[in-house]
Amino acid sequence: MRFLDSWTELPATDLLRWLLPVGAIAVLVFVPSRMVARFGTLGVAAALAVTPGLIEPPALRLAWILLWAVLAWGVHSAPAPRPAGRPAGGFETGTVGLTLGIALLTLLVVAIARQDLPPDAGRRASYGIVVLCLGLLHLMLRRHTVRVAIGLAMLGLGLQVIERVATAGLLVDSAAPPFGIVFATALACALAVRAGRTRMHVASSPWVADAHDLHD
Repeated sequence: MRFLDSWTELPATDLLRWLLPVGAIAVLVFVPSRMVARFGTLGVAAALAVTPGLIEPPALRLAWILLWAVLAWGVHSAPAPRPAGRPAGGFETGTVGLTLGIALLTLLVVAIARQDLPPDAGRRASYGIVVLCLGLLHLMLRRHTVRVAIGLAMLGLGLQVIERVATAGLLVDSAAPPFGIVFATALACALAVRAGRTRMHVASSPWVADAHDLHD
């Protein structure tokens, strides 16, 4: 299959570079920790720096590197320890989120494979879909209001990768600004961090499950 060949034909060093960003993102999704949130976001920024083929042009890739680096500073001060007696609903949410994420990922990757795209386009399109699904999964698993920004950054990055594939396939140059997605993602992340920190001051808890503590 042409889709599988687009990945298997990559040299081992190139394949490792492609795996670094999504590997750092997966750690952010599945490992709950303030230290992981900080160093994981820095890891994504560093991984993007050594994966030049993922997002072009270089100026756009630099913008994403800066966004993830700033995000590491934005989320590091958010309280990490969850009070004792975490509700059991967290396990249920995680199970549902993981199931939906795997189902959505499978459907979208199969859809890309059926398009029989050129190797580079198919590789990057499937990569963007994986990042998008990980972003959705992060939003469902990590229910920390400040760290919502990390999930939003994942969604934006995945969308940017797919947008670059679509733009490269156009017969005419697109008039859309190339930095629109990264700017919109940065704004969404800033609003998420601001809202989360405001909630910490008002409700003394950044956790979504503690919303019942708010009273008029």
